[in-house]
Amino acid sequence: MKDINKILDILEVTYPDAHCELEHTTSFELLIATMLSAQCTDVRVNIVTRAMFKKFNTAKDFAKLSEEEIMKEIKTCGLYKSKANKIKATSEMLCRNYNGQVPDTLEELIKLPGVGRKTADVVLSNAFNKDAIAVDTHVFRVANRIGIVNTKTPEKTEFALMDAIPKNRWSHSHHVFIFHGRRMCKARKPECQICPIKQDCDFYQGKE
Repeated sequence: MKDINKILDILEVTYPDAHCELEHTTSFELLIATMLSAQCTDVRVNIVTRAMFKKFNTAKDFAKLSEEEIMKEIKTCGLYKSKANKIKATSEMLCRNYNGQVPDTLEELIKLPGVGRKTADVVLSNAFNKDAIAVDTHVFRVANRIGIVNTKTPEKTEFALMDAIPKNRWSHSHHVFIFHGRRMCKARKPECQICPIKQDCDFYQGKE
């Protein structure tokens, strides 16, 4: 049985500045930035949103734009046609059903076009300060490599992590796992030799 609190303690010391790297000033900006981050780096999303949010940064703004206009703004983010469609539809739904405001429950968020559990969890955790574990590719990889969970899908990983991690650590664990995945436990060339939690990691132990 893994000592999850010990692992998180070490990762929190290793990454004291772990935080959401998507730049935003409102819950709506974070929602849009997270939708754009699918199969795209946070660095690229931030470049796009820095310019775009100066012109448009409310649901009403985006609801008024055509899909083509949104595409033009987000073209370098990849999957831009699909993302533009979802951003416009979500903005229209927010204006229609929520007075332009982003709802603060998982049940309401996942009703929005293009918003799955990961996006909803990012918004809940970072915009509304609610306990949530968003599982992206880094969290999925790191949690399974260490052996905290043994799961095949992000959704199963989320539920398994919710069981394994104390609720008050859910949100921050998401950030330290992402920082660890980006900086050390990389997909192709993990830096196992210098990893501070290698003695607690199934992946490292299996390589010896």
